Amino acid sequence: MFTHFNTDGTADDMRLIVSPIGADADLRHAVQDLQLGRYHAARDLLRMTGPNWGLRTRRSQLLAGGAGEPGVFKLWLDEEPDSPDAAMMWARVLTRAALRAYRGSKSEDVVRRAAQWGAQACQRASDLLPACPVPWVDKLLLAQLPFPSALLDPYARTRQEPWDVLPPAAGGLDHGMHHRGPWPLLMEVNRRHPGNREGYHRMREYFQTTCSSGAAMDFACWMVLSEPPSPDLWMLPVYALVDKYRIEHGENGAAGRESFWQTASAGSHAVKAYHRWFVKIPPDEYPWVSLSDLSHLAHALIANGETQMAAQVLRAMGPYVTAQPWQDVNTVQGRYANWQDWFLTARASTLRRRPAT
Repeated sequence: MFTHFNTDGTADDMRLIVSPIGADADLRHAVQDLQLGRYHAARDLLRMTGPNWGLRTRRSQLLAGGAGEPGVFKLWLDEEPDSPDAAMMWARVLTRAALRAYRGSKSEDVVRRAAQWGAQACQRASDLLPACPVPWVDKLLLAQLPFPSALLDPYARTRQEPWDVLPPAAGGLDHGMHHRGPWPLLMEVNRRHPGNREGYHRMREYFQTTCSSGAAMDFACWMVLSEPPSPDLWMLPVYALVDKYRIEHGENGAAGRESFWQTASAGSHAVKAYHRWFVKIPPDEYPWVSLSDLSHLAHALIANGETQMAAQVLRAMGPYVTAQPWQDVNTVQGRYANWQDWFLTARASTLRRRPAT
């Protein structure tokens, strides 16, 4: 149990819940049902979500990640072979499996077959529901694998520009980013859902894994040079900073590991995300906001001394938190044996502070 301080200074006890699902009760019920080998609640949830592409992307990502045994999605697809939702979830599962095979140092043949299965599942899902951005988001995930990304794009041969070069103002993106990458895949996501949160984070991850943390930071900062197509993309630099911190200080970079977060750059990105994204969210929509975004923002604000802003974000999170970035930062800094102890201490200290008068 830990103490939660309300805005009027009173306190109530809440247990800490570590889960990316947050307060989305319908999603939690569907995940629990999947863990029991049943897909009906997930099917109903996605049907209810409909063409809310942002929520569909988030919920399908968490359904795939929390299901436990992925065979439940294959069962669903076998029973409903023409279901766009079943096909989308199977594509989610297979693309995640391909990435796990690669990260698990499986043989090149194993990874290649897994990637092919994932790409085929993505194409099938896209054929069944062309307006859905999720299959293209999954293709961006597959682009991290060491195979030609153009193979994921059925329109690769008909595109006018070099495939991995961002054409001027294509797909709603302004020219000016010099790093080569799977830009056509992101453009296809953008055409279906401008500013799709996961799509842009997959692009950031692509640069992080295939280029460098500097390239990922370039992409994140470039995206927020002007008003991004979705307010939650103001969080991109905050995530890029966490990756940069992990790389620079994760092994033996003791020097500067705490002052890293007090730099003007880190503080500026956190404060901008707070004002240009978080404060615009109606409180009744908090359950459908990415808890990972809230958790990353709360950490960045606390680390930079912006406790009043951080307190508002923590209140929006309620009893929920994601392990990252707290776990990795705690490991690097060696603060506590358990990252949750650090989070609880930081949370209690932040919520106890009174606004300056």
